[in-house]
Amino acid sequence: MSFSLTTLILVSLAYLLLLFGLAHITERGLLPARWVRRPLVYVLSLGVYAGIWAVYGAVGMAEEFGFGFLAYYIGISGAFLLAPVLLNPILRIGRTYQLTSLADLFAFRYRSQWAGTLVTLLSGAAILSLLSMQIKAVADTASMLAPDASPQLIGILFSIAMVLFTVLFGARREQGSESHQGLVVAIAFDSLVKLAAMLLLGGVLLFSIFDGPAGLDLWLAHNIALSSPFGEQLDDGSWRALMLMSFAAALVLPHMYHMIFSENPSPQALAKASWGLPLYLLMLALPVPIILWGGMALDAPVEASYFAVGATFELGSPALTLLMYIAGLSAASGLVIVSTLALAGMVLNHVVLPLKPPRERSDIYGWLRWVKRMLVAAIILAALVFYEWVGSKLDFATLGILALAGVLQLLPGALGVIYWPEGNRKGLIAGLITGSGIWALTLVLPFSYTADLLTYFGLPMVDVSSSHIYAFASLTLNVCVFALVSLLTETSNEEDSAAQSCSLGALSRPQRRELLSGSSEEFKHQLAKPLGRAVAQREVDRALMQLRLPSVEYRPYQLRRLRDQIEVNLSGLMGPSVAQDIVKHHLGFKPQAGRGSGQDIHYIEKALGDYQSQLTGLAGELDNLRRHYRQTLQNLPIAACSIGDDGEILMWNHAMDEITGIAAEDVVGARLAALPEQWHEMLEDFVDGQEVHRYKHRLDIKGRPRWFNLHKSNLSGPDHPEGGSVVLVEDQTETRLLEDELMHSERLASVGRLAAGVAHEVGNPVTGISSLAQNLKLETDNPDILATADQIQQQTRRISRILQSLMNFARSGNHAPANRYEPVTLHRCIDESINLVSLSGKGRSLQYRNDCPGDLQVLGDEQRLVQVFVNLLANARDASPEGSLISISGKREAYSAIIEVVDEGAGIPADQLDHIFEPFYTTKAPNQGTGLGLSLVYSIVEEHYGHIQVESPATGTASENSAEGMAGTCVRLRLPAYEAETETLQDE
Repeated sequence: MSFSLTTLILVSLAYLLLLFGLAHITERGLLPARWVRRPLVYVLSLGVYAGIWAVYGAVGMAEEFGFGFLAYYIGISGAFLLAPVLLNPILRIGRTYQLTSLADLFAFRYRSQWAGTLVTLLSGAAILSLLSMQIKAVADTASMLAPDASPQLIGILFSIAMVLFTVLFGARREQGSESHQGLVVAIAFDSLVKLAAMLLLGGVLLFSIFDGPAGLDLWLAHNIALSSPFGEQLDDGSWRALMLMSFAAALVLPHMYHMIFSENPSPQALAKASWGLPLYLLMLALPVPIILWGGMALDAPVEASYFAVGATFELGSPALTLLMYIAGLSAASGLVIVSTLALAGMVLNHVVLPLKPPRERSDIYGWLRWVKRMLVAAIILAALVFYEWVGSKLDFATLGILALAGVLQLLPGALGVIYWPEGNRKGLIAGLITGSGIWALTLVLPFSYTADLLTYFGLPMVDVSSSHIYAFASLTLNVCVFALVSLLTETSNEEDSAAQSCSLGALSRPQRRELLSGSSEEFKHQLAKPLGRAVAQREVDRALMQLRLPSVEYRPYQLRRLRDQIEVNLSGLMGPSVAQDIVKHHLGFKPQAGRGSGQDIHYIEKALGDYQSQLTGLAGELDNLRRHYRQTLQNLPIAACSIGDDGEILMWNHAMDEITGIAAEDVVGARLAALPEQWHEMLEDFVDGQEVHRYKHRLDIKGRPRWFNLHKSNLSGPDHPEGGSVVLVEDQTETRLLEDELMHSERLASVGRLAAGVAHEVGNPVTGISSLAQNLKLETDNPDILATADQIQQQTRRISRILQSLMNFARSGNHAPANRYEPVTLHRCIDESINLVSLSGKGRSLQYRNDCPGDLQVLGDEQRLVQVFVNLLANARDASPEGSLISISGKREAYSAIIEVVDEGAGIPADQLDHIFEPFYTTKAPNQGTGLGLSLVYSIVEEHYGHIQVESPATGTASENSAEGMAGTCVRLRLPAYEAETETLQDE
């Protein structure tokens, strides 16, 4: 029974197109996401580990070592059973820092581009053997099914198909993007086909050749010699070496790292895989002995490694034969695709980009994508050359050992990432060079055409049975050199920081330093130099979206978070070394001054919060204590905030939220300059000053004055070298208002008593004098006497007005009840005052100009403010010559409303300016004023928490309106402006 080459090609293309179609509809979202992201799909995708070994190699190994073939499965099963302490830490580090390969992990942990490059070169050299094994399996089985076909031709066709599939699908997406869900589903389908074919073949052989388990026992009893390997003790060193190498494969094989960590949908999926993958491998291993014994029973004319196909020949079943061919094709194609894709990413990030860093391009993503495609083709071509040169002449066991022994040299460095913070780049590189050199000298050279060199130098030849000795020797020397050099050389600060980030349970403590760039927009400008404007815009916007930050960010802590996220994203795009170099040079920190910067406690708080569920024992109790004290500070009934020496706000409790109306999430991590002006000025002045206490500091907020007591304590000391201050803010507004009310009551009582006394003592005689003057008019017609009587009545009326003004002054106080205050439009008040003053006959020849803005408002009593402007305009009217102009202007300045009343009169003498607000003091001529008008104005302005100032002669713009030769007077009122809208944080 045989097949034509055309038939095999069509079957192969049909199967590969099925895989491509399955992957394509997954990427298009035609398969429900709940199916695609199920842990079962992820577990099946990890079956790519077995590769062609599961279908062919395991049977050949079973013939030679019996149950020793299980070592290939037991080792990696042990690694997955230890997932909580072995794989989960790597998954956490990889997901946090976007480390998509083992080379990325090494470059990040050991802060060395050389480490990443060396890992890439060693992985590439070792993986060529594994890739050639897949090509050899497909070429040999196809040539067995189609005897006229050339294995070399089939190998070339298979390689071309793998290049096309990997390029068209696996490498078509952007670097650093989400996982290739379509690829995962395709590989999972491969694994399912492989498992189904092996179980079906095992079942067919068991029941068609041996008539069931009983018949198999009987056959084994009569063919002890054929089953002898399964009766030997499993104490051979090669078995142990294979188990160690398969254990290491979970971490160090490129395709396994890619599938376990880069394509992982969630930590929960890895927990399911910790028992799911061993179960899958057990099911793959179950039919292996049956296939071996079935091939022996049928006397299949092929090597034991190909019994899966040879046995179907003897059974005479074309359908089963094609199924096993497809199973082998499935196993080989899955491993080649994933391995090549992973290795191409490593070569791009750690060989190509360091030699040719990205420059400003219009589409850097497209450039990276095409470079990766070319690398995929180059790697598969190199594997094909290796197959033609070496691989076609070696068996599966030898090719597998060459690959596994090579990547085994990466195990010490991988374990050092999470378990040995003292390891450094010098020790790693020295150990890798030593171990890989011994591997190349003792295992690679003997199985290549350079083996004659060994004989020339008198060195012994090596075979598979003794390969475990050299594998253990190379690994031992690798570990020793790694440890010795690391202990004898100094570790850099960068490596220490990375080691803390990678170690189990350790927290990184980044420094709180100020960046050169002050906003996210400046980030885009700086990154445009190495990446181009479009790429920089996209990367910064992507990081802002991931962190849920506004489109323009200024806060220092958030900018540090943004910088770290950009580095993480670029690490997934270009590798950690290139990403670190770009971020370091273009998003750098300002030079440190003095004793250095403090630790970024915001990051530590966030990290401890993420670790909360994982902390147990003493660590858990300490974290509970930390959270207790943190909550105590947050819930203090007094407002408190902590400020670093660099002005960054480190803590802002709930009471500060209530007092300021500013939420903690808006200011923590920002600088004081980001606060609204009045809070910024108050806190910055107090923190930078020498005062430890400040009492009754006044702030005008939304048209209302508020008073605060401030207390400060420095945080510097032996236990807190970072420095900083903690500030307590006591709201004393209610206390101040109560004090003012008490003072007002006392003043009211005293002035009331004075007014009552004056009214009683003066009022009665004045009334008598007025009555006598009126009677005098009735008793005589003498004009002179009548004129005198009129003058007497005018003076008595003047005395009555003085008494009434005195009573009004007594009833006014420094502070009226706040609940009477409403928003008052000053323009309307001034208009009303002008109308009242204009009623006087003297005011008709004057001009009044109201330039106050219509939207300028204060919070107060409108009638009392009208009284202020009436008094001021009346004074201006009395001081102004006929036909002159009285102008009233207003403006908003910060949080104050400023109103100026300017006349064109003769002005006020300088020696009288200090007394004009005193009661009963007047600058007018006798019989022209009581001296209580400006006192009343002063009282009402104080009642509204304002300030009044008089300039004479008028200066600035006011004097420009003065008539020639006239000095003029400017009365300037400053009142807290009313703010209708809620205050927001100002940009820093």
